[in-house]
Parts: sequence; C-alpha cells; structure tokens
Amino acid sequence: MSRIPNIPGFRIPHGSDQDIWLKGHVARLCRLDHNRFPGSQPISFSLSHLAELERRDYWVCEKSDGVRVLFFLQTDQKGGSQVVYLIDRHNAYHEVTGFWFPHPDRPRDSLMDTILDGELVIDVDPTSKKETLRYLAFDCLVFDNENVMARPLDKRYWRLKERFYRPWSKTTRVLPQMASNIPFDIKVKEISFSYGIEAVFQVVPTLQHGNDGLIYTCVETPYTAGTDPRILKWKPPSENSIDFKLVLRFSPSKLNPSQPDFHTKPFFSLHVYCGEERGQAKYEPYDELFVEDAEWEKMKLSGEQYDDRIVEVHWNSELGRWRMMRFRDDKPHGNFRTVVDNIIQSIADGVEKPALLARCPAIRSAWKARQAQTKQPSLTAHPPPPRLPAQSAPNGQPFTQHPPPAVQLRYGPIAVSRWSKVAGPAVFAGMNR
Repeated sequence: MSRIPNIPGFRIPHGSDQDIWLKGHVARLCRLDHNRFPGSQPISFSLSHLAELERRDYWVCEKSDGVRVLFFLQTDQKGGSQVVYLIDRHNAYHEVTGFWFPHPDRPRDSLMDTILDGELVIDVDPTSKKETLRYLAFDCLVFDNENVMARPLDKRYWRLKERFYRPWSKTTRVLPQMASNIPFDIKVKEISFSYGIEAVFQVVPTLQHGNDGLIYTCVETPYTAGTDPRILKWKPPSENSIDFKLVLRFSPSKLNPSQPDFHTKPFFSLHVYCGEERGQAKYEPYDELFVEDAEWEKMKLSGEQYDDRIVEVHWNSELGRWRMMRFRDDKPHGNFRTVVDNIIQSIADGVEKPALLARCPAIRSAWKARQAQTKQPSLTAHPPPPRLPAQSAPNGQPFTQHPPPAVQLRYGPIAVSRWSKVAGPAVFAGMNR
C-alpha cells in the first residue's frame, strides 16, 4: 500500500485571526453560508449506479491513493503578491511558499484568487526510486476571483487545464530557477468518458503512485460542497474500505476486577462517527476489528499509539471479519454512519470490474443517443480524448457477479469503556496507549 504524504508548509494556528479571516474569505469566494471544509465528497458505487451511468453523462478518472486537499491561491489585490494554502479535510490551512502563477491573458500580472480540488500524492520513479511530491488537480471551484462552481464539469475542467495549468507550466519552463524551488509539482489529472474505463484500467499499472479505484463525476451538475450523489467512488467490492475510530478495551483483572488486565490482548472496538453533539464528536460502537495474537505482539513492540485513532479497514469475506489496512491520521473523523451504510451496501451489492467493463457499450450507446437528440456535442471546450469501449466477455459469455458477502449492519448502544485511552497507564509494554 502506498505511503500517505505529509502536507507541506506552515499550519495556520486554529482560531487565530489569520485562520478566521482565511475561512471567511474562502466561504465568500465559494458563496457558502458556513466556514467548514468546502470540498465535495463522493458516495460509494453500487449496482444501481450502472443505470445512472446510462442516464447521464459522466467523466471518469483513476482515484489516487493520497491526501485530499484544496489548493487555494490567495493574491493581494493591490501588490499582486501570492500565497498558496493547502486546505485539508480537518479544514486546516497549510501555507506554502515558492509559487507564482501568471494571469493567462496578461503573463506579467498575477493570477487572482483561485481554488482547485485535487490530491497530494508521492510519485516514485520506478528506475531511480526518486520520490516526488505532486499535486494532482481535477476540478476548479474559483478561478481568477470568479466562482465557477455552478458551471458544468467540462467548463470547470477547461479553466483548470487551459487557463490555470498551461500558463503556469510555461512559466516553469521559462523560469527554471523558480521551478527548482517549488515545494511540490503540479499536474492535471487526465479524464475519460465514462465508457472508456478499459483505457483507464490499462494506465493504472503504469502510475507512479498508488491507486484506490475510480471516480465518476457527472458532467452536467455543479460542484457541490459536502456529499454529492453525482460523484461516484468505485472500488472492487472486496477492496471497499471504511474509516472507523479504533478503541482498545481491556478485560478486568482476575486478581482485581476493578482494574484492567493489560497483560491480555484487548478487544479492538470499531466506533462509527455520528456527528457533533454540543461541540463534541459523537461515536457509537459498531463492530470488532480482528487482530491476530502475533499482530498484537508486534503492536506492543512498535511503541505506536493504537487507541483512539482513525483506522481504515476492509471486510475479509473469507474470515467474515474486519481487517486493518492503515491509520488515517489525515482524517478528522471516521466515516459518518450513513456513509458507512452506503459502503456496506456497496460491499454487499457491489460491482466487480468485469461487470463494469461489460456495461460500457450500453453506456456509450446511451451517451451517443443523447448527443444525437440534442444535436450538440456532449462535451465542450477542450474535452479529454474519447476512449474505446470495452471488449466483450471471453467466448461471448456474460460476466457474472460474485455472490455478495454476508455483511450486516451492527450498530450498538452508546457505551463508554472505563479502560479505553482515558484509563490506565499512558504507556504499557513499551506501547503508547
């Protein structure tokens, strides 16, 4: 599994005057009535979404395995000086220096306030093993002080690629000294028509960063802050993952039942996020994380804190249990309980890769039929090149879905463990609790 990069730059102190001003300014630029993270969030792909891909025009790209951040270029109106902030999902602002972005029509002038959406990844050269921190942009919310969130995806993508990236790329070639001092590289993600996923799958093995499935985005709809049902995150059902909060619970000591027994392996409780209550995050017990005895011994030897952290898990259908993938310290909370329900549904009612490929000809036919009815190109400006439809199944046989795993929703009542992180020694057996 690929390594999750750290966000570079100086983190603006939470609650400081600068933090408050920046959040208010971004909210005004995005025309939002709140100061929360303005980025959109996808929903999980399920069997019913195959028909959705036939009803509407979607673009698709590979989902990179990195850190989701918004790129905020803030430019002084009078002097033209620029500062770049990366906004993470905690809604924290990280100030980075070393960039300068020209206006596309006036190359000597500074580009004004601009907000992009994308992912920060670590690209590893397969030959030299050199690591490059890179920002992969895929959408545009604000360009040169103009809010473009209400525009369709093709218009937003054109501004990103032609108006933002092309002038900046030219500048880095003309000013190589500036290019050598930037804190990370910037690229624009290549996007394909929804029926062109075969070519996307062919590209995935050549990527220098990890891949986490596919992202389908509706072309017709605006950019929406918060959960957007028109952005679909696809993974093979066996690879779908959920973020929970991990809570370690120790059994009572046989010698003194009022005290926890730290010599035994604890119960690894997965808690689901239920929102905020009086300014505090609310969690409910959901299920158990399966940890083998040998894995627990390695945990103790690592000296790493495991309790009270966000953990990414996947469902092992052979064991019928949740298994740990990695910690997600880049996320402020686990998945909200309704999101967990949707992902569970995707696991139980998911779409395997062969079935997705087999549906591409029908998706392409429906797209072309809509295009013929409107007598207008379905994509305007500078669309990505069309991809070839997927090949038919071997021997002409239809692809079949694997039987869904026996996954059940397992909510439980709110309970507080006396022996979670708040009780007992801070360090035991060399492990930070």
